[in-house]
Amino acid sequence: MVQVTARLPDALGAELDAAAQQLKRCRADIIRQAIEYYLDDIEDLRCGVAALKDPADPVLDWAEVRDALLAAD
Repeated sequence: MVQVTARLPDALGAELDAAAQQLKRCRADIIRQAIEYYLDDIEDLRCGVAALKDPADPVLDWAEVRDALLAAD
């Protein structure tokens, strides 16, 4: 397991301590989970940007999609 050291502003450290106390978990658990969520979000963003840059991925007109969905009802 890798060990990481980071410095946090006092206010952020206080929020971390409050969250850890409220959740009855240690700081390390809160930080680990926050990093996991962040990395998942970054991967989702990368996929979205890749799709936007893909010229084969069609751009849909919202009005046409809406009309098609409403007509399907």
